[in-house]
Amino acid sequence: MRTLRALGAAGAAALLTATAATAAPSPPPPPKPLLTDAQVDKAVARLDQTVRDMMRRTGVPGVSVAVVHQDKVVHLQGFGLRRTGESAMVGPDTVFQIASLSKPVSSTVVAGTLTTADEWDRHTDLPGFALKDPWVTDHVSTADLFSHRSGLPDHAGDLLEDLGYDQAYILDHLRLEPLSPFRASYAYTNFGFTAAAEAVARTKGASWQKLAEDTLFKPAGMTHTSTEFSAFENAPDRAATHVKNPDGTWSPRYVRDPDAQSPAGGVSSNARDMSRWLRLQLAEGALDGKRIVPADTLARTHLPEIVSQAPSPPQNHTSFYGLGWNVSYDDAGRLRLSHSGAFDLGANTNVTMLPLEELGIVVLTNGAPVGLADAVALDFFDFAEHGKPTTDWLALAGALYEQLAAVGRSPTDYAHPPASAQPAQDSAAYTGSYDSPYYGKATVTADDKGALTLSLGPKPERYPLTHYDGDTFSFETGGENAVGRSGVTFSDGTLRVEYLDTNHLGTFTQQ
Repeated sequence: MRTLRALGAAGAAALLTATAATAAPSPPPPPKPLLTDAQVDKAVARLDQTVRDMMRRTGVPGVSVAVVHQDKVVHLQGFGLRRTGESAMVGPDTVFQIASLSKPVSSTVVAGTLTTADEWDRHTDLPGFALKDPWVTDHVSTADLFSHRSGLPDHAGDLLEDLGYDQAYILDHLRLEPLSPFRASYAYTNFGFTAAAEAVARTKGASWQKLAEDTLFKPAGMTHTSTEFSAFENAPDRAATHVKNPDGTWSPRYVRDPDAQSPAGGVSSNARDMSRWLRLQLAEGALDGKRIVPADTLARTHLPEIVSQAPSPPQNHTSFYGLGWNVSYDDAGRLRLSHSGAFDLGANTNVTMLPLEELGIVVLTNGAPVGLADAVALDFFDFAEHGKPTTDWLALAGALYEQLAAVGRSPTDYAHPPASAQPAQDSAAYTGSYDSPYYGKATVTADDKGALTLSLGPKPERYPLTHYDGDTFSFETGGENAVGRSGVTFSDGTLRVEYLDTNHLGTFTQQ
């Protein structure tokens, strides 16, 4: 999810919510519901046109939306195509990959396994998982990892997933990642979150999918929701993932298999199932008169655990992260919960709730993030509150995603070597096997014309190298976290891969 690398897949919702809501006064006055039924009805009546307008502006092929108010599903609608080039339409039962919207779903699963809210603070004990500091390893809890305050760096492990490593390898190698201050720093980590969820499943003697099914999906009647990619892939009514082409059209060019980080990003679902989950959330863990999740263990997920965005001028807004949720408070002191999900390979989702108003919306799309999912939700609440949108939310959200998309790109323009570029050595000076304790084996080979190829990962993934200057080459990165062209520099028996070296783990030693 490279577009959200700076803030995580929660980041868009966190920043955009902060734009729309300020930190609560301390102590806040007792909030009261402000929205009337008429206001909500007008916002719902306008919603279809809003979605269609934003689809027209962005070209996103398919969208599905659900709105819940006062324990009723007041809107459930699909729009557009499941897959470009085909005629099948999106409906309320079309299954989407929901990306990091999986996190609040997974926190609901864990809440359903606990008997008291204090159990969130239990130590995370999972074979093959440790952090660099043994003391932190011995004290890190489910709550620490679900709120991204373990000290792991931003998106730790995601690049290993891109290279094809499995969950076991990735969790085992997080011990090599540098740590920021424990419980005093926020950094969004899919695999820290995943480790905690898998540890909970292990204590229950079940796989994560089995735990999710038995604890939430079956009891809540979420019949088309799964944590396994195979379930999405085999769903007859599913929305293919799409990316935007240079000419502005959209194509289903990639497949995103998120099984390695299933609790953090691997859920697939449809708007109908998600509306049932929204009802459960807004009814404090009950659904259709039946208690599904204990009220107090679920309520804990809605509390601030760590500051995710500190106040900054000119608006001085603050955002927090709870247990799988962005948490904020508006000017009236009302709690606002939200989360974005994004796959650069073709999905973008959003959930936003005002529990005091018993109002929530979920937006699922089958296009790479351009702001539509977040903007639909923000526009909906803005219109309900003010009778009109107070800003162009699509323009704002789209600009934010463009800004985040630039994060991690190399400052070097590898497409244009300098005029003073030095020639490369003979290809034999670079070929051979290299090793990194974190990224494993790298191999550089040359064809009969001397052209070099870099191979990384267990499959491996192969990247043709293009000469840039002297002993520096470049290649086009791939996968969910691709950042355009990145550099490869050979020096004294080492190979440094620029985009893998953010945390100083991307230097390989020749064997």
